[in-house]
Amino acid sequence: MDLPPLRDPAIVLRARAEGWREAVSLAGAALERAGCTGPGYTRRMIDVVEEFGAYIVIAPGLALAHARPGPDVLADGLSVVTLEGPVEFGHPHNDPVRVVVGLALRTPDSHVTGVAALANVFNDPGAVERLVRAATKDDVRAVMTVGPEASS
Repeated sequence: MDLPPLRDPAIVLRARAEGWREAVSLAGAALERAGCTGPGYTRRMIDVVEEFGAYIVIAPGLALAHARPGPDVLADGLSVVTLEGPVEFGHPHNDPVRVVVGLALRTPDSHVTGVAALANVFNDPGAVERLVRAATKDDVRAVMTVGPEASS
């Protein structure tokens, strides 16, 4: 599976966040602006961290904010938020976070395959740092593209 669409309104560069809730909220707001989710989805992403902890911090500097598919997911989508300053999520090894990727998928099957597609992007150990340094939305898209088209 390819990654879900990454629309312009879903890319936020050098945002300020006072804590992890605000960082997740920025990713959720970006998904909502892009037409992928309704307002309840952001709250559900925060609830996931409150219930299960900082497991969403999947690599050094990288959080994958998401929730289960539900009626507030209007379209499959992705958001990328780079943070001006690092944010602590409470993960013992991968804090602090400098990039939050928001993921919204409509079905359980697409959720599993979407997470796998993201894993392919972040198999590259330099991907997070390139996102942190991204100056444009096109720079972000270049990092988030895997496969033969990634070099174009």
